[in-house]
Amino acid sequence: MKKFFTLFILAIVLNALAFAQPAPNVRNKTTEKFSTALFYLQSAYVDTVNQEALTEHAIRGMLKKLDPHTVYMTPKEMKDANEPLQGNFEGIGVMFNVIEDTITVISAVSGGPSEKVGIQPGDKIVKVDTTNMTGKNTTDGFVMKMLRGPKGSSVKVLVLRRGDKKLLEFTIIRDKIPILSVDATYMIDSETGYLKINRFGASTMKEFRDGLRDLKGKGMKNLILDLQGNSGGYLQTAIDLCDEFLGKDKMIVYTEGVHSPRQESNSKIGGMFENGKLIVLIDEGSASASEIVGGCVQDHDRALIVGRRSFGKGLVQNTYLLPDGSAMRITTARYFTPSGRCIQRSYKDGVDAYYKDLKSRYKNGELTHPDSIHVANDSLKYFTDGKRLVFGGGGIMPDFFVPLDTSYTTPYLQKLYSKTSIRDFANAYVDKNRADLKLRYPTVDEFKRNFRVDDVMLDGLASAADKNGVPRNDAEMKTSAPAIKTQMKAIVANQLFNTTAYYQVINDLNPIYKKALELIKDDTFDKMKIAYTTGQ
Repeated sequence: MKKFFTLFILAIVLNALAFAQPAPNVRNKTTEKFSTALFYLQSAYVDTVNQEALTEHAIRGMLKKLDPHTVYMTPKEMKDANEPLQGNFEGIGVMFNVIEDTITVISAVSGGPSEKVGIQPGDKIVKVDTTNMTGKNTTDGFVMKMLRGPKGSSVKVLVLRRGDKKLLEFTIIRDKIPILSVDATYMIDSETGYLKINRFGASTMKEFRDGLRDLKGKGMKNLILDLQGNSGGYLQTAIDLCDEFLGKDKMIVYTEGVHSPRQESNSKIGGMFENGKLIVLIDEGSASASEIVGGCVQDHDRALIVGRRSFGKGLVQNTYLLPDGSAMRITTARYFTPSGRCIQRSYKDGVDAYYKDLKSRYKNGELTHPDSIHVANDSLKYFTDGKRLVFGGGGIMPDFFVPLDTSYTTPYLQKLYSKTSIRDFANAYVDKNRADLKLRYPTVDEFKRNFRVDDVMLDGLASAADKNGVPRNDAEMKTSAPAIKTQMKAIVANQLFNTTAYYQVINDLNPIYKKALELIKDDTFDKMKIAYTTGQ
């Protein structure tokens, strides 16, 4: 009787979820068909049937036939997906790396629980409550599971600190820990600032405005906004960001779907950076909200877009909760830029092919040769406010294409990355030399100017990697040396200072960033009629 009642409730839920379908008679037959099939499996199948699992599989399979971004999510998947966008999680507040099977603290979050009790960079966490935290099972996921927990709960950690013979014990009261979405802000020169956003979350605009205010206080007149690898986030955050660059009553984006009437979002008065040269950096990892920003400022001739064609994710999702706390994120509309371009690329070949698109771009040469990007027909041609030609068809096409730099790429370098050998060696190097490095390089500028990754360090990396399953290859090491040295220096900078220092170093090897600097300094803005001062 209990099983039958459960099936009856499921049928009611399915009928309720299907309310938006246009034909009630078809809807009733469909839901009746599904619940009847499930009933027969439950009552007649040779083995015991996990009804919950079958229902989940059925929903996932059904949604997979629609578009790549309409998905089913368990309560845990919902929490994991929302956490980075909500701007915080609950835990002890440390950044860490697992070095040689041991948790090594990179930094304690400023003002967070760990900093308050005295946790320091370089500390090794060897025990959490009664659980030993060393050995091959000490993965990033396992560490986060042990250190995170509800606000107000306590956790005891045993710490091994260089210079102390005894283990140190700390009791840490967990609290809300901010997840920052602005990775870096710094002045490149006396007039040009750089700001990198990694996601569009709840705290992004406060972080952006604080960063922009700081840069303007240092004399910034031009801005390079880095959205490379930014996979998106909240639509409203993207709208608010665009609003900072535009004058009043400019369309930012509009959305439209069969069951979602057209909705337009327009700029208001009083943006923080309505005047000044603006360049937005994008690549194949820039998606969704990043593409809204790029498409908007491009259509209004407010900025130059530099890099490679963006991902092409232009579908709006709304979340619909199911009775057990799980949910479906259902695509309800499409994003369109002010000129009418649909950001979403085709998914007619199915979900699997859709997510293999980036590999296809690499194989067909699009990431290295602009001529490999093909526009299908005239219907994909649009025009900006200033009558510049731009293209639709999926993603945002940059004004200036910058090919992927493969000159340093070797199989050896790829193996070093896959084994995290460069990161692990650099972190271990800082762990052993932190006090001396801090003394010799008290500021980021001094570090960037004077620190060198020498041949001794490269040899040490090669030896450590060899022990970790990456056979030494001196010829390929020589080819990849510039990339390895820059990556290693950037990781050391991150450990000694912060993520801003990391980008100050690593950007020296980024061709998209270098191209943006060239464009800021010449007359390209005037030639292309990009509006960067009042009245243009």
